[in-house]
Amino acid sequence: MSIINNSNMVRHLTFKDKEVILVGTAHVSKESVQLVADVISQQRPDTVCVELCESRYQSIRHQDQWQNTDIVKVIRDKKSFLLLSNLLLASFQKRIAKKLDIRPGQEMIEAIESGEAIGAEIHLADRDIRTTLSRTWRIMRFWDKIKLTFQILLSIGEVNEISAEDVEKMKQEDVLQTLLSEVGKSLPVLRNILIDERDQYLSHKIKTAPGNKIVAVVGAGHISGIQKYWNADTDIKSLEQLPPKTGTV
Repeated sequence: MSIINNSNMVRHLTFKDKEVILVGTAHVSKESVQLVADVISQQRPDTVCVELCESRYQSIRHQDQWQNTDIVKVIRDKKSFLLLSNLLLASFQKRIAKKLDIRPGQEMIEAIESGEAIGAEIHLADRDIRTTLSRTWRIMRFWDKIKLTFQILLSIGEVNEISAEDVEKMKQEDVLQTLLSEVGKSLPVLRNILIDERDQYLSHKIKTAPGNKIVAVVGAGHISGIQKYWNADTDIKSLEQLPPKTGTV
């Protein structure tokens, strides 16, 4: 593996006969959108990987889709936490984006559109958000779930105090990690599932993506983790499995 630093947010790696350019972004940063466009335009890769799963991809491309959600069916299927988590995270990003006058997920949209413009294949590299949240929820105790829910609500309530300078700091963290950082101090297993497992998953998906030249657009907080697991043999199936239900909430 070789790593060449062209800028603070761009890393070059190799895997077998593949050249991979990692682009780290903040999810609500205009500078990140421009960086993505510039890298793809200059590098003209065979494939553009994005830190999205299928459900998040659909959410970004069809942002009003949640309005058609059958809420009763979601609750009946005991997926209410997944809906709540998605809505809370979406609300958090939208409120920051509105404050800073940028569309939520714009850097991922830019990656997709810039890739399509040059005929590159678009490759979804993240684990399904429903799997990630389900793995988190099922290993937690009842009171930990209550604590987590209140912590997220409090974090979102503080969004009006976030400035452009704060967003620059957020480039060092994934949005999920930003929301859960305080809870993670008392619940370290959250970091393992939300950050470390996804770093492993993203690393595997990116280096096994089709094409010889790949640009991968990910949250900047994942860059070091992706590099950490770059040469590891990842058991991708185990990362997609759900633990048994605990019988609580």
